[in-house]
Amino acid sequence: MLSIYFYMGLQDDLRMRRWLELFERFTYIVLMAFLVVVLLFALFELGWLLFAGLFEGPLYRLTSQKLFDLFGYFLLILIGLELLETIKAYLERREFHVEIIILVAIIAIARKVILLGSATAGELIGIALIIIALCGGYYLIRRAGMPHSLPPDNHGPSPERREEP
Repeated sequence: MLSIYFYMGLQDDLRMRRWLELFERFTYIVLMAFLVVVLLFALFELGWLLFAGLFEGPLYRLTSQKLFDLFGYFLLILIGLELLETIKAYLERREFHVEIIILVAIIAIARKVILLGSATAGELIGIALIIIALCGGYYLIRRAGMPHSLPPDNHGPSPERREEP
């Protein structure tokens, strides 16, 4: 009798997990759709800023403030594309790529630096420490993903491949 209740409990547990996975997948798909809409509007805004900047005021000349605004929107679109790629990779392989997430953070900090007007010494030191930490983390992740040994052509014979005289 106890085994029947245990079996029914497992069935309910499996059914609940399946519903949760479907809900999670649905949520990621909706997030991707919303992100695509946001990216489209940001792309139109970038195009509008470029067009208005070129044809308003002095013809074919952008002020430095307009250039900074354009760079900000450009980097914002890149951040959105990287986030879209992260969500897509999770849906396809059920894993987050920490490397891509760190790259998004590096791009976001670069955007912050570009758009930074005036800052105190403490803010600059904080941003510098964040950049160093992110770049160090990216380096370590890239290094961990590399093969641990060199290809056979780049080093001497290994003990397993010694030729007998």
